[in-house]
Amino acid sequence: MDAQRRGETDPADQWVLDPQTGTYQLRLDAPGQPDVSTPTPGEPAPVQDTAAPTENAPRASRRANGRRKAKPKASRKRRALVWTAGGVGFALVAVSIGGYLVYQHFNNNINTVDVGDAGSRNATTDGPMNILVIGTDSRVGLGHQYGDAGSVGHADTTILFHVSKDRSNATALSIPRDLITDIPDCPTRQKDGSTKVIPGEHNVRFNTSLGQEGRDPGCTMRTAEALTGLRIDHFMMANFNAVKDLSTAVGGVDVCLAKDIDDKGGSGLRLSKGHHVVEGEQALAFVRTRHSVGFGGDLDRIKLQQQFLSSLIRKMKSSGTLTDPQKLWSLADVATKALTVDTGIGSVKKLSELAQDLSSVPPKNITFATVPVVDNPAEKVHTSVVLNNPSAKELFEMVQADNSLTSVGTKASASHAPSPLDGPKAAPINVRVNVLNGSGTFGAAQATLDWLQNTEGVTRSSNGGNAPGTIDKTTLVYAPNQADQARRLAAMMGLSAAALKQGTTNAAPRAPMTLTLGKDFTAPGKPLSPPPAPTTAPTDVQHVQADEDICAK
Repeated sequence: MDAQRRGETDPADQWVLDPQTGTYQLRLDAPGQPDVSTPTPGEPAPVQDTAAPTENAPRASRRANGRRKAKPKASRKRRALVWTAGGVGFALVAVSIGGYLVYQHFNNNINTVDVGDAGSRNATTDGPMNILVIGTDSRVGLGHQYGDAGSVGHADTTILFHVSKDRSNATALSIPRDLITDIPDCPTRQKDGSTKVIPGEHNVRFNTSLGQEGRDPGCTMRTAEALTGLRIDHFMMANFNAVKDLSTAVGGVDVCLAKDIDDKGGSGLRLSKGHHVVEGEQALAFVRTRHSVGFGGDLDRIKLQQQFLSSLIRKMKSSGTLTDPQKLWSLADVATKALTVDTGIGSVKKLSELAQDLSSVPPKNITFATVPVVDNPAEKVHTSVVLNNPSAKELFEMVQADNSLTSVGTKASASHAPSPLDGPKAAPINVRVNVLNGSGTFGAAQATLDWLQNTEGVTRSSNGGNAPGTIDKTTLVYAPNQADQARRLAAMMGLSAAALKQGTTNAAPRAPMTLTLGKDFTAPGKPLSPPPAPTTAPTDVQHVQADEDICAK
């Protein structure tokens, strides 16, 4: 039935054919007004849905019984428009309801843990991101299938995933489960909403930071922070089922072995030498096996896990998984069911924000490395490991400084000037310097002079007394022909390049430089600025890129 009455607009009249797209567009202008929009050049003008009245057009009349004559039936075109309007409206409502149900479905899948101030409340950040990926060996809900039924588990596999500030690269650091470290005190949210502080422990295995004594993933985050010096934003925890289900959702993961494996004493993995596609139980066995690779320890198993994750990343990036609706649905359903995350990313919306923020990192710039360790010297039979310093310290400093383990091809700025710290250094005996005290600390200049002369061999130094006033930062003023002396003194004092102030004219042969101590001075010999972070990984740190296809030995 035609819905138009006096003073009203037929809904069908509000839908007008758009000649540019060939679809009908909703028109919400004044009721009864024709569409007077200007057609695009070369396109036919929109056809008006109503014809102009003519002189011979019949007027409305009433029958003798007073009833209005029946209106003529709406044209076939008019009825089509009515159905189009209704269909579009129904579709919009259906999509809205469907989108809401899908959103709720995935939201209900996600398990979350409130880790308090151990993580960030924001899904993303403008700076570097640090995400702790935890694989737990918990058997809760898995029966006797994997032994030790009901075990609350440990942090069996832990990878600290560092994403650079510019999102051009990422570093994935595997932390050995048997690493001896300290676990700090851990505030843990209880079921009744209260908070219980679980006391820390010294010299225990890293994997006991989860599950043991009631520790939650926030405790593992705090332990990793204390170990690496990196502030961790979020955690993602997966159990045995996650590996099985995710590998199946992507259609299997490609792996390679350099020799046959028949692990009868652990995972049960049986694979021949060469390339294989593993999924489900076989994929789980692959990441669990360790007795048949390398020396049969956890460090060799870590290499298998890194190979598996690298291949999983490549599969997701290259196989159209993220553009195939069916595959994407399956992957999203599995991932949200399999993962437990912190409340900072505990919704579909927040997880999507995080995924979108990190999606630009190419596999070739994702580097997997293992924290450098050595056998624990305190044990006669080695079952645990300790940090291998200074390599571990250098690796942590490199990641803290957001320096990539992968060359990402960043071009240096054309205006970049050489650092004043670069170049030859004079012998200490040839360094001449006058020390002034601008620190506000009594005796600082004399203490520094004694240290320079008696410890560092800078015998041609003198005490210039107090500076005209106090300054915040220590400075070294020198002439161009004293640059080698300045570099030597900067190395001794731990001065940054910013602390060096070079003049424009050369100094006389025996003229001293001027060192003015600032408020940053604390004691002679203590560096006034931290040394620059390393830009290349230590030579004994083995690392591979996620785009490399390597066969495990």
